[in-house]
Amino acid sequence: MTKLLVVTPSFHGYGLAIGRAFEKKGYDVVVHEYDAAPFVEKAWNKLRYELPAKVRGQARHLSAQTVTARAVQRLREVRPDLVLTVRGDVLEADYWHELSAGCQHSVVWLYDELRRMTHDIDVVAQVSTVATYSRGDADQLKGQGIDAHHVALAYNAETRSDGSWSKDVVSFVGSSQPRRQEVLAALVAGDVPVRAYGRDWSDHPVDRLRTWRLGSSGIPAGRDVSLGQAYAIMRDSVATLNIHGDQDGFTMRTFEACGVGGVQIVDRDDVDEFYEPGTEVLVQHSPEETVEIARGVLADRGRMASLRDAARARTLAEHTLDHRIAVLDELW
Repeated sequence: MTKLLVVTPSFHGYGLAIGRAFEKKGYDVVVHEYDAAPFVEKAWNKLRYELPAKVRGQARHLSAQTVTARAVQRLREVRPDLVLTVRGDVLEADYWHELSAGCQHSVVWLYDELRRMTHDIDVVAQVSTVATYSRGDADQLKGQGIDAHHVALAYNAETRSDGSWSKDVVSFVGSSQPRRQEVLAALVAGDVPVRAYGRDWSDHPVDRLRTWRLGSSGIPAGRDVSLGQAYAIMRDSVATLNIHGDQDGFTMRTFEACGVGGVQIVDRDDVDEFYEPGTEVLVQHSPEETVEIARGVLADRGRMASLRDAARARTLAEHTLDHRIAVLDELW
């Protein structure tokens, strides 16, 4: 049996789900979550790495040296035939060198744009086939002679929706970014019932401390939620927002909101690559249009039932994690 090591962030258990999907295809899978750490170490990392990085305008919250050493050790322990690295930009050159010496083939799957990460893509491409959620990055890398492929993100159908949540709000689950703040503020100003979830929005004292904030976000908000809770929130909301801003690839939320049967209001016309606007998703082009769409959904919730059903059916037929793993499996 082929031994596969998945080296991945621990975020929302996506890496573990990827591992299980490969197990279904007959692989002997080991998952290494490279950013997993005890609570005390996480607290130290926040003070030692995240705060200085924030002051410098960077996005770093881990010791790259420590994370790399652990990943290298895991490679040597497992001795895999194949390695899938998910994102991995915190991993330094020693990791990629070990990959070149220690396995038959490796693939790296990126869920962010190259401009937002710290990869030396030339080093990575020497030892790994590159899969990226960004079609623009894939085209750029191909133009440079790099073996790169566009592989979109997906819906993890194994995660169960957790709990019952408000059916009377437009929801947003995720981090705070300027465009997201603008849209949510417009909904609040337009008297549209809205609720955001996540530490960036929450006014809980612990969350303000964790995100180095003094003031309120000004948006009705809840704290961090699990992935299963996020699924239930999107399912139960009258509508749920998916705001990319200047992102090129489509986020997990694109497929998750539809996968749970939510009414997704997304900010990109090119979503038609995956879903039919008006039938499976709703598309907005401005904060003002978002308010108009949300008011329309609130005024006639029943007409969205067919959209919910169509979005879920399309996702289960084409956009689950199992579908993406089948694509990655062709890249070894």
